[in-house]
Parts: sequence; structure tokens; C-alpha cells
Amino acid sequence: PLLRTVRMTFDPAAVPAFLDLFRATRDRIAAQPGCHGVALWADPRFANVLTTVSEWESVEALDAYRASALFRETWAETRAWFAAPPVALSHVEAGV
Repeated sequence: PLLRTVRMTFDPAAVPAFLDLFRATRDRIAAQPGCHGVALWADPRFANVLTTVSEWESVEALDAYRASALFRETWAETRAWFAAPPVALSHVEAGV
């Protein structure tokens, strides 16, 4: 499995709009082939910093989602609200 995190710093005024978008698309993202779930985490210190955490069957499954119309549309709307560049990381089990 692959764990994907995307830490996003938003313009504080845009947080409600992003939360609405996430609520509206979360189930559609989770239903993508190879997705085993998606969640949203908040930074306890900064209300405008949110992180999506998703689990994918493989790098290929994540890449297929990232090539989808759903991703392109959602990301285009989301990135307009950023106050800083996002930090996206992919993780696999270390095997220890």
C-alpha cells in the first residue's frame, strides 16, 4: 500500500469553501479504483493548515486518480485557495 499526505496552507477566508468541497468530493475520491480511504486532518495550532491522508493500493492507482477529471477539477479549485505551496508526500511501509 501507499500512503499519500498533502499538507495545504489556505488563505484563512478560504477554509470554509475548501471544507465544503472536501465534503462534496470525499466519497467520490474514496471510490476511485485502488483507493482504500481518504481523511482530512487539521493542524491543532493553525486552523488554516489541513492535510489530506489517503491510502492507495499502488503508485499506479494514485497516478491514475491524479490523471482523472475528478482530480483535475478538484485540484484546480483547491489550489486557488492556497496561501503557501502544498507539500505532497508518498510513503510505503519500511518493512522493519
